[in-house]
Order: sequence, then structure tokens, then C-alpha cells
Amino acid sequence: MSAVRQPPALSNQPGPPFNAPAARRLRAALGMGPEHVAYDLQASYGMPYATPDLVLAWEGGELAPTSPELTALAGVLWCTPGELIGRPQTLREHRIARGLAPEDVAAALGLGLLPYLQLEEDKEWRGTDRLTAALADFLRLSLPDVITLTGKEEQLAELLRSAVTTTRRQPYVRQVCKLIPLDKRLIEHTLGELYEAYQAQLATTLSWGDFTTTNRIQKLGEDFLAQIVAHFWNTVEEKRP
Repeated sequence: MSAVRQPPALSNQPGPPFNAPAARRLRAALGMGPEHVAYDLQASYGMPYATPDLVLAWEGGELAPTSPELTALAGVLWCTPGELIGRPQTLREHRIARGLAPEDVAAALGLGLLPYLQLEEDKEWRGTDRLTAALADFLRLSLPDVITLTGKEEQLAELLRSAVTTTRRQPYVRQVCKLIPLDKRLIEHTLGELYEAYQAQLATTLSWGDFTTTNRIQKLGEDFLAQIVAHFWNTVEEKRP
């Protein structure tokens, strides 16, 4: 593959999380080759630097398209930008996933464009509770999305990891309740199930002296804790009426 070059003005723009397998799948479903995608990007979207090598670099995960490039690629592949984006985590990524312009979101929130763009640039969410609620309503964000966007996911993960590794869960039930607007009993039952699930990962009927088995059990426990937030939301959904 020859060297892939992009305009300096675009290469400095961070793009949203790109779903490379989805791009490959959508292109194949349309019966298009990388050369067809590159041609359409050049002819229809004013991207003279687009080449088959660039398309393959995107699809191979070597490069990620910028926001304008991703929007153009979605147009070529007859899909929404959201179909080419991994799970959005930031405000900017959620906006791009829905194909909205900054002006649209700013107007919906009653903000000027510059104050809104500052919200996107800030590393930490600084919006008020009213702004958070308005944003969640306009972008139709789920509760897990709101927790992630407002920077509370890691705090939640730490609480959950502590809760499932101890039999004294009540202090963590209270702390999770403060963090997430869910019914206390739902959180209590969810943490109980996660505790049981985590213990099940550690259980074994094989010899305690089996070093390989011990390492495997430890790895299972570590994997469970690494995905603890996903396990939490899945269990919450299962237990909701």
C-alpha cells in the first residue's frame, strides 16, 4: 500500500470513534470496491486526496476519518454517520452520530454557538443539571449515555468493583443511589446479582493446587471486573419491570 496523505488542515481534527468493520460491511453490501468509494468522495464531496489506499486505511483501522470525512463516507455508503461510529462517549460524538450541526444543538439548548462549542471542547462536563436534562431529551440519550457523557462512568465503575468484591454492599448501594437516579431497591438487587455473578466466576471444583486453573480463575475475575459497568446496565435492564 502506498503512503496515505491527508490535507494538514483535516489531519489535525480529531474524529469520532470509527467503526471500521461497519464501514467494510456496508461497502461490501453495496458491491463497491475501495476505488468506487474513493471516486465518489472525490467527485461528490470535494475530497481530491481520497484514494483507494485511504479507504482501506480507514477500514483497516490504520487511520480514522475526521468528522467531515466520516459524514462524506456515510453519504457514499448510503448510511447515517451513526452507523459508522463506535459507541459515542462525548457530547461531540453523540452529536455527530445523530448527524446534527453544532448550531442545531446549541439552539435546542438555548445557548450561543461559542458557549456550546466550549462544552464540546471541555475535557470535563460543566453543564448544569438543567442543561444535562435538556441535552438528554434533545439527543434522546439513555441513562448510561448520560452517565458516560457527564464523566461519571469511572466513578460508577470503582463503586461497582468495590461492591461486588465485598459482602458489605450497603454503603455502596447508597453511593450508587447518589450517583444514578434509580430506585434504591433496584440498585440493591442489581449489586446482589453482580456479587453472585462475580463469585461464580471465581468458583471451581478443580484442585486448588492446579496453577493453571488458579490463573484462569483469576483472569475470569479480572475480565468480569473490567466489564463491570456493562454488566451493571445489562442487569438493571433485566430487572426493570
